[in-house]
Amino acid sequence: MKILVATEKPFAAVAVEGIKKEAQAAGHEVVLLEKYTEKQQLLDAVADADAMIVRSDKVTPEVLDAAKNLKIVVRAGAGFDSIDTAYAKEKGVVVENTPGQNSNAVAELVFGLLVFAVRNFYNGKSGTELKGKKLGILAFGNVGRNVARIAQGFGMDIYAFDEYCPKDAIESAGVHAVDSRDDLFKACDVVSLHIPATPETKESINYNVVNLMKKGGILVNTARKEVINEPELLKLMAEREDLKFVTDIMPDADAEFKKFEGRYFSTPKKMGAQTAEANINAGIAAAKQISSFFKDGDTRYQVNK
Repeated sequence: MKILVATEKPFAAVAVEGIKKEAQAAGHEVVLLEKYTEKQQLLDAVADADAMIVRSDKVTPEVLDAAKNLKIVVRAGAGFDSIDTAYAKEKGVVVENTPGQNSNAVAELVFGLLVFAVRNFYNGKSGTELKGKKLGILAFGNVGRNVARIAQGFGMDIYAFDEYCPKDAIESAGVHAVDSRDDLFKACDVVSLHIPATPETKESINYNVVNLMKKGGILVNTARKEVINEPELLKLMAEREDLKFVTDIMPDADAEFKKFEGRYFSTPKKMGAQTAEANINAGIAAAKQISSFFKDGDTRYQVNK
């Protein structure tokens, strides 16, 4: 089988070697398309591929139509909103992600952003500490659990809400389970977002929700840009000079947010999974899942059933 690794943002070289080793051991051929700049390059490369590994690359109906032999696409990472999963299902193409492989990297970045924020972006002025502050985790999946683990080391008081995770599972991790998203925002000094971008969550982090936060609140977004209602958050930050917003997903209104000097920071590009370890873990996991799919029909990580 031919496996296309199509990555506009390439994997680390050691990750590519790991992918090749895993695939070739199972008798598959690996073809690389790295740093491509035109959609046509992707359309040409996928034409005879049986499987595809992508990162944040967009797998649109046009791409799926061009891929006549494609049977499986694996997103090396957790989020899969860059793939048209419904159309892939129509075409009989299995879509999978690699949950958990980037979780620690994202969680560590949360605390890099948080320390930066509470120390006033290292401007030389006196800041505050994370110890004793109440941290709210919105969605208690793989990343949320790692955030909680690290927060315990900082001595934070940790709360979480996840409508799909049983309260006892949250409590068993040493975290206070709250009854609603609004209760989480009301209770906490810091809220860290780990929700996917779905029809229900898009623009759900809005004026009314964030305004529930205590004075001096900090909102951290390492999830998806689309979950933030940018016009409403801009309005709120203009009204409440105590709020801070830090993210690794540059908002569309970045220039407007930058007007809140000392209260806003965004990395130039999404950095949650940008570590050597996460890169390697996700890439090799994707290759292993493809091998299992072709060998045993394993679809345990399928997201478009």
